[in-house]
Amino acid sequence: MKLDPTSLRLFVKVAELGTISGAADASFMATSAVSKRLSELEGYFNTPLLKRNNRGIELTPAGSALLNLSRGVLHNLEDLDLQMRDYASGHRGLVRVFANMSAITQYLPHEMRAFFEQHPDIGVQLEEKVSPIITREVMNNNADIGVCAQLIHGYELMEFPYHVDDLVLVVPQQHPLAQRESVQFRECLDYPHVGLHTASAINLEIMRAASMANKTLRIRIQVTSYDALCLMVQAGLGVGVLPRGAIRQYVDGLNVKVLSIQDAWARRKLRIYVKDMERLSMAARVLVEHLIQSASAASAPPEP
Repeated sequence: MKLDPTSLRLFVKVAELGTISGAADASFMATSAVSKRLSELEGYFNTPLLKRNNRGIELTPAGSALLNLSRGVLHNLEDLDLQMRDYASGHRGLVRVFANMSAITQYLPHEMRAFFEQHPDIGVQLEEKVSPIITREVMNNNADIGVCAQLIHGYELMEFPYHVDDLVLVVPQQHPLAQRESVQFRECLDYPHVGLHTASAINLEIMRAASMANKTLRIRIQVTSYDALCLMVQAGLGVGVLPRGAIRQYVDGLNVKVLSIQDAWARRKLRIYVKDMERLSMAARVLVEHLIQSASAASAPPEP
């Protein structure tokens, strides 16, 4: 047997769907043909890749490694095919970007518009994810570029500076803190909070800050968007922490007050992550360089 993309695609499909029959149906193939391909793969690598049980299949450690490697190989093949075919049609690259909500709501709209003005033939697939998921997906080759909060992730990724987020506290207008312009974060821990997604970088940051203050963070309700958080705060369900630049569009017309947070961690760094700059497609490299330059220009002091 020679290693071929079809066998790798079938293996990835089986791993994602959890059953050989499901992968066979999705690939319009007989179950026996898919099973034979998997057996040939195991024979080729001389190691078990799957554990079969009544519920379907489970990956062995070798199978998990092959899954991550196969995704990268298949993406490179697809990228090669797209780029070569697109010379005839004028479409010269497709870049997969995962970004957190803060980057998407504050910075990427303007920066992507400028990018497309310069590179109209490059396509971008942009998906919103929470920061810990983004670094993992970049490491696993499921995204070319990750844009998210700087965090300890444990992966071998290349990191580039992006923007700095100014986190603020949003409180109802009638709240005891509403007469203030700024607060130490520990002062708001006496009140219930409206939290974001459990795995979001902001949620993890305020939990860490509460722990450092030896106080309990009381999250009354959790939401998955900035606008929902602002509406819950206006309803008096608690206070919430959000990026200042991301909430301007939400707080206008709402009966809420925005307070600065004095703690140093409230100025959090956003970063651009890639697995290997040299192995990125040219389109992805051009986009990374554009984002780095855009952020650098935005942070530069004005000329006298």
